[in-house]
Amino acid sequence: MAAKHPIDSKTVVTSSVLPSETNAIHTLFGGELLARMDRTASIAAQRHSESVVVTASVNHVAFNHAIPLGSIVTIEAKVSRAFKTSMEIYLDVWFTDNNFNKPIKANEAIFTFVAVDEARKPIEIPTLIPQTKQEKIRFAGALRRRQLSLVLAGKLKAEEATELKAIFDAK
Repeated sequence: MAAKHPIDSKTVVTSSVLPSETNAIHTLFGGELLARMDRTASIAAQRHSESVVVTASVNHVAFNHAIPLGSIVTIEAKVSRAFKTSMEIYLDVWFTDNNFNKPIKANEAIFTFVAVDEARKPIEIPTLIPQTKQEKIRFAGALRRRQLSLVLAGKLKAEEATELKAIFDAK
């Protein structure tokens, strides 16, 4: 299985904010944006794994700026790290308002997906080789985020996470 680069999974989805997708103050519902991000991230994960994927977790979502009715929303997703069967997807969300001003960064998020076979059993996926400075930063951060998630879930002891970090830092 050949290694891949984050650019191989890059997915960009652009859409507009319609009245039925807004709340009482005429901004995009958070749940609507989450659904759009989940679909975009799943495409990026499928591109990397070349298989069916399922959402394992939404690790982080930052709603930094409300997105007004009529705005053009662009979601960009790329795999930031691949593990044995799972992969972290980093998403950036931008919007251009009705005045067509410069795009504004509205949100970012991190989702985790698992590649599965026809029996819904996890399958191995290609490794990921980051290339740009930002990709390398996100790649390194993904390991720490995964270790923290495993510690919090009781699946990894803090000492084991420290040992793993030392091993990965040495490579």
